[in-house]
Amino acid sequence: MTDASDEAQFVTLRLGAEMFAVPVAFVREILDYRETFRIPEGPDYMLGLIDVRGRGTPVIDLRLKLGLPKVPPTPATRIMVLDVPLSDRVLSLGVVADKVLEVTNFVAEQIEAAPDVGVAWRSDYIAGVVRNDAGFVVLFDLPNLLTADETLFASSVEEADLAEAS
Repeated sequence: MTDASDEAQFVTLRLGAEMFAVPVAFVREILDYRETFRIPEGPDYMLGLIDVRGRGTPVIDLRLKLGLPKVPPTPATRIMVLDVPLSDRVLSLGVVADKVLEVTNFVAEQIEAAPDVGVAWRSDYIAGVVRNDAGFVVLFDLPNLLTADETLFASSVEEADLAEAS
């Protein structure tokens, strides 16, 4: 019998036909898709800002961040608002997913390391891979996925919020 402490909860999401997951502990809320306030000169995957309970929250398009083609939003498109602990603070950020599926449990024994494909590729954002009936679920390593670009952008948003509050 598996000990419950060996299980971790994840929110699964789709980007096209691929399934990914983020730890449920990092998910603050899931919102219907809405247009963002575009910030000039941001990276292509940085869509802009949305208001989340009175705070400007930066939003990134996961498809573009991962090098997938851009697609128009559908009625299933969602913004997952995350609170990701970094070394010095918590980063609040929205990520756009084609579809958010469910909360699911994975047992530690199910989680495999990111595969070694014999060539250089960006695997540092992958915490592991889980096999399921439909193929694979890629588990994001959120602190690594959300690089210095988002951290810098989010810092400037927080500074603007603080200046506005003063």
